Amino acid sequence: MSSTRIGSQEPRIAVEPDRIDSDGPDASWLAAQCGLTLDEWQDLVLTSWLGREARDRYASISCGLSVPRQNGKNAILEARELYGMAVLGEKILHTAHRVDTARKSFLRLVKYFEGPDANPDLVELVVSVRKTNGQESITLSNGGSIEFSSRVNGGARGSTYDMVVFDEAQELTDDQMESIMSTMAAAPSGNRQLVFTGTPPSPVSPGTVFRNKREKALSGQDARCCWHEWSVAEVGDVSDKERWYETNPGLGIRLDEEFTESELNTLSREGFARERLGWWSDEEGGNPALSKTKWGECYMNPAPEPTGDERIAYGVKFSADGQGYALSAAARPKDGPVLVECLEVGTTANGTTALANWIIERKGVCAVCVIDGKSNTAALERKLLDGGFPRRALKVASPAEVSAAASMLKDAVDEGGVAHAGQPTLTESAVSAQRREIGKGGGWGFGDGKHPCCPIESVSLAHWGVRTTKRNPARKLRVG
Repeated sequence: MSSTRIGSQEPRIAVEPDRIDSDGPDASWLAAQCGLTLDEWQDLVLTSWLGREARDRYASISCGLSVPRQNGKNAILEARELYGMAVLGEKILHTAHRVDTARKSFLRLVKYFEGPDANPDLVELVVSVRKTNGQESITLSNGGSIEFSSRVNGGARGSTYDMVVFDEAQELTDDQMESIMSTMAAAPSGNRQLVFTGTPPSPVSPGTVFRNKREKALSGQDARCCWHEWSVAEVGDVSDKERWYETNPGLGIRLDEEFTESELNTLSREGFARERLGWWSDEEGGNPALSKTKWGECYMNPAPEPTGDERIAYGVKFSADGQGYALSAAARPKDGPVLVECLEVGTTANGTTALANWIIERKGVCAVCVIDGKSNTAALERKLLDGGFPRRALKVASPAEVSAAASMLKDAVDEGGVAHAGQPTLTESAVSAQRREIGKGGGWGFGDGKHPCCPIESVSLAHWGVRTTKRNPARKLRVG
């Protein structure tokens, strides 16, 4: 018996609706006949997905799996799809974020139906195999079929399906989900199932569906959803190998410590925690910059009408790569909270002239404009000064001032000293931003300077500017 250590076969989080039976063992047996032998953890997940309730329908209408990359989740999908097509005669749609990912999934599955390693019983079922890139499909004589599609190319093809797989679910957006859900309204078997597999979303992942699915499963809001997750509750000590084995069921099987160490030495601490330890950044034990609850309490609807005597500041934050920026404003009335708003999230593909001209046009009402970012800051500063923007009203923030701006905004949010109108772009940025270390003195800023952190960073600059400046452009100079 091998003494090689392997990762935990039990997930840290397992939410499973009650079931009276499961097709999981049969599906696992069929996969084994095709040369695909599942690990213990893969069997566990498959058994839950194929669990049946009293009416002989799936106990789980939705199935979620969050596990670090390269552990073997695709084998579970293959076993589930094989059984669904060949035994149950299901019509399946397999979607992925990218075209190449969808095609790789097709190539893994099609080898069971044709070629030298194909299963003879499955070969006899084949009616057609379509290999056109982006339109791959397999159709069987029992009515079962599977189509593969990239969601960026439209996802569904207008057919109806019994089962839809959302691979790379961390990238799945609400719009994509809505367009695909309509294909299941008239599921041929009347027994529908949605499967979501992926890793914790990164700060730049556009999708919200996977995160929402997780929250509803863990809170019990979705009683017909199963969820399995290999993860840590907090970033913690990322070099602790015990935690590697707890979160990677395929470690010692298809992953090894040497490769994991190379990831540790390459990725950021938070990046390693997310990609290899399955850490969800919004879970207790993370390091969020702002309280989601407190930010929500700062929502003001309707926003108060301007009186004309507010002091106004602008904040401009350029992204770390210099390709984008966020422009925000803060208005400080004589009484009440400072009002903040993200005015624009834009690109620097055509330079910064239009941005500079917009600010210059408002030099008569702007008390101060605060700028930050390694790229494009100097260019914008020069254009503003050349355009007649007052030098005393322009501030390029130092690292210490960026840290002070972040801390000041956090305090204002916690104490109700700031108000916003609930802009989706700004709110997403505010509630997803994590702390990043600035210097060695305990200072911190928002996120890593990439979207979606730029909006809240620019707001912090504008807020800091309007709270610290003594300049009032409306004040008239008195003589004598």
